[in-house]
Amino acid sequence: MVTAQQGLATSALSDVATRVLVDYKDALTDYRVTDMPVISMFAERFTTETGGDIDISFSKPSMKLEQLEEGATPSYQHTDLRSERINVKEWGIAVGVTRRMLEDSRFSEMELALNEARRAVDRHVTEHAVKAIFGIEDSTFGTIEIAATTLESAVTSFTANPHGGFFGVLDDDGNGIDTLADTRISEYGLYSKDDLALLGPAGKGSHYFLGQDTSGGPAGATGDISMKDLTAAMELIGSKGLTADTVMISPMHYKNLLNLADFTVPFANASNDTSRGGIDYVNDVSKSGVVGQLYGLNVIMNSYIPKNRFGVFDMSVKPMAYVERRGLTVEEANPGFGITGSYMSMRYGLKIIRPEAGVIVIGD
Repeated sequence: MVTAQQGLATSALSDVATRVLVDYKDALTDYRVTDMPVISMFAERFTTETGGDIDISFSKPSMKLEQLEEGATPSYQHTDLRSERINVKEWGIAVGVTRRMLEDSRFSEMELALNEARRAVDRHVTEHAVKAIFGIEDSTFGTIEIAATTLESAVTSFTANPHGGFFGVLDDDGNGIDTLADTRISEYGLYSKDDLALLGPAGKGSHYFLGQDTSGGPAGATGDISMKDLTAAMELIGSKGLTADTVMISPMHYKNLLNLADFTVPFANASNDTSRGGIDYVNDVSKSGVVGQLYGLNVIMNSYIPKNRFGVFDMSVKPMAYVERRGLTVEEANPGFGITGSYMSMRYGLKIIRPEAGVIVIGD
């Protein structure tokens, strides 16, 4: 004998004849998504009450102290601003459950459907964010492929690429920073713009570059990681005032790392003492995704990371903006034909606004 398990939606439906339409909307509101891990990890949240495209302004390093003669007055200085435009769109999903399913089933198909709809929202936002961050083309989301040869002017073109990206090629001709590329870059420390434009394995300042392990092809075999890739990424991020602390890899990259003799996972001892960076694999890895360290960088594995790209980031800085016009809302619907259901929809936009905070290494 099979006993039905009471669930969230089941509790809202009594055994009376009118149970089909009782508190259906109230049951759906229990499935609102309020926290999405990928947004918490990569994005700074913004909210807006207006529709359409949203403009966000940032200050750039622009003011300097002047040496003054006695009685002299310093010149007035102004803040140099950089503006980012973020495209906000509507996304939705319809969940339909028939009256027969609700009345005759021993299990709650409605609860199963709502749970799956909630997971679908999380999968959608995660895929959207990852493809924007790693520069992967997708016509549904409107993201473009950003390669090692993609110019900075193409990355910053809102018409062609509303999701933005990390720095593209800054110096395409070897004569210093290109005029069209001089929009987001600023001097950092003792590095001039021309100095920054000459960094990276290709000497063009791009934060997208081909893997340097050429044993499996021009950019190494799919899933390969070269230690030179990590040090190059650390230089690109560090020269702009940040500190790389995280590597995001796919399961294939992790497999290849484990095959390296010099990669060891710092497992915690029997007493679960993680004070020295040890990993309690059973209890911690499944929650955080941190599977080890390289050059002091936390190595995080996730199945959403593409197998032919990996990223190096300063996770203390959120590289992406998540603009929420309206969070996930639930509306009751009755389309007829014996179906009662609901529409779930949300309005948001994503864009990379801190181009110095990440580097993407591209393999074959």
